[in-house]
Amino acid sequence: MKSKTWMTALGIAVAVLLLAGACSAGFVAGWYLQPQSKTGTAGNVLLSPQATVDPTDTTSLFKPFWEAWQIVHDYYVDRPVNDEVLMQGAIRGMIAALGDKHSSYMDPFEYKDATADLSGEYEGIGAWVNTEGDFLTISEPMPGSPAEKAGLITGDQIIKINGEDMTGVLPELARRKVLGPAGSTVILTIQREGVETPFDVSVTRAAIKVSSVDSKMLENNIAYVKVRNFGDQTDEELATALKALMKNKPTGMILDLRNNPGGSLNTAISVASEFISNGVILYEEYGDGTRQTHEALQGGLATDIPLVVLVNEFSASASEVVAGAIQDSGRGTLVGVTTYGKGSVQQWIPLSGNEGAVRVTVAHWLTPKERLINDVGLTPDVEVKTTDADIKAKLDPQLDAAIKFLVEKK
Repeated sequence: MKSKTWMTALGIAVAVLLLAGACSAGFVAGWYLQPQSKTGTAGNVLLSPQATVDPTDTTSLFKPFWEAWQIVHDYYVDRPVNDEVLMQGAIRGMIAALGDKHSSYMDPFEYKDATADLSGEYEGIGAWVNTEGDFLTISEPMPGSPAEKAGLITGDQIIKINGEDMTGVLPELARRKVLGPAGSTVILTIQREGVETPFDVSVTRAAIKVSSVDSKMLENNIAYVKVRNFGDQTDEELATALKALMKNKPTGMILDLRNNPGGSLNTAISVASEFISNGVILYEEYGDGTRQTHEALQGGLATDIPLVVLVNEFSASASEVVAGAIQDSGRGTLVGVTTYGKGSVQQWIPLSGNEGAVRVTVAHWLTPKERLINDVGLTPDVEVKTTDADIKAKLDPQLDAAIKFLVEKK
């Protein structure tokens, strides 16, 4: 079954994989959308609990809980029980009971692993992956990477790593298990849509280097720029690419946000501002009813050129911020299929006593026309699907449609 989840890079050799130390990145360990006004990110942030609950208000409410706690201690067959594990399980169950797939609990070991410093050079299989579903999912193998050579494709779910079942394991932690020294081998058990039985794929890791922005000139003097994520260097990379492209005096431009998981909100605003000269980029709406407005920055390099934005079901979070702002402002035309629909903001809040952290959704973001896209996504102006047959034949009908649209617009 195809999983619509977040993605980041496996084996990426740049600092976009930072977690705690680079919380300004909206997807900092799996790339999440970040608020500017409130401390923290929509993914990972180190905060302290801001409020306490009056125990007198919960005495009656928690009476059954403590009764169950005592029953376990008095009657469970394998005594003594581990109180710390019970406590962690209670927190995990409480967060799970919210019914929010983006809120979760990490025990101390998971939290330490997830917030370890990942700066420097990294090695892995070379694939963009989603890290917000039940399993780590391949979103796009990097060209020429070990993942591509091993035959991994978009939508592949990694259900085991070296024989270890990944059921219940946070996909971000699973991603780390896939990372490893160049030359070493990792065995991935894959669940693939249309294939009844899971199968193993052996991948030899390598040193991976990747840029978050690719650009080139296409036929009919159309400029093309692909933004793969919204990392710390993306806005600078995009500005460099746009300066080079605009020297060709293109008649139109295609911004490709397909398979883009999102990233830093700051970066998303910077990227959107390269194409939108003024106005609202997005609103953030918090649980207490407060709202923050984020507007376009000045000095965009491509604010007048005819624009088409390519999106698909893996365009998520910060990429939806950019696409939604462009669509609502009438600045460009969206081509492709409905986007993922990640319109919420998360914070990671560590618990006292080094007992891990809680990741909780704290806000929703809305498009300039105040559309709430969470679990809905953005509907493209021109719907164009890409079939399995297209992929096998190495055809790109969405890109073709974007080119045609711009040519006819002249």
